[in-house]
Amino acid sequence: MTTLPNDKSPDTVVVTGSSTGIGRAIALRLAGEGYRLILHGREPSVNLKETAEQARQLNVPVSTICADFSIRDGADRFFELVVAESDGFKAWINNAGADILTGDQDARSFVRDFEQLWMVDVRATLSLSRQVAEHMRRQAVSSGPVAANAGSIVNIGWDQASTGIEGESGLLFSTTKGAIMAMTASLAKTYAPWVRVNCVAPGWIQTEWGEQASEYWQRRACNESLLGRWGTPQDVANTIAFLISEQAGFINGQILAVNGGFAGGLREEPKN
Repeated sequence: MTTLPNDKSPDTVVVTGSSTGIGRAIALRLAGEGYRLILHGREPSVNLKETAEQARQLNVPVSTICADFSIRDGADRFFELVVAESDGFKAWINNAGADILTGDQDARSFVRDFEQLWMVDVRATLSLSRQVAEHMRRQAVSSGPVAANAGSIVNIGWDQASTGIEGESGLLFSTTKGAIMAMTASLAKTYAPWVRVNCVAPGWIQTEWGEQASEYWQRRACNESLLGRWGTPQDVANTIAFLISEQAGFINGQILAVNGGFAGGLREEPKN
């Protein structure tokens, strides 16, 4: 499904995975900055519609394009649809990720979860980043001085990918989010100076899983932040708004942790 306004502008920002949680917070934060938005969801949903409607209330043009990144050509098809409807874009936020923490756990397996994360988080992020960066490079070269026209890509990693965390979820996320963080550095070197590519690495952010987490995980999330609290989707959104702004014009190839400062240390075993 595609619904798009007629307005085309290089000040457009694309946010993948913008139906709920961090993606919705990013979309609304950027709408507040006045950016035109192209929002993405895996499929048409009430949540995606609500995100778009809330963003439109901030008086910016908003469009939605749905595509399933878990299928082989899903990300490529999404990029084609975006380019067909937009003359260019200022920034692209690769926020889409497979959800392996909520829903029917009995229907999942380690291998299936890994395949989902690899396709959606890693393969789609790399494929989209390459295509977006090439498009931004052509856009920048044709528009004038590079410094004034460089595009911005922001990927989403994980603050504990480099340190590791116990358990199957830790194995899955450290592998896939670590890949995103590694690719970010290479993308930045490949496409500089035309495109800036950075990565935000959230810590314990209270999205849907965090709201349902057991007492052990609630306590652990707060203990592992030097600020002693969960992060919020808004904390991540604020960081991304900065990274795509002119104020961050000399920041490139960086992994920026949004975790309140990681306390680290050994933790007791979970009770459930």
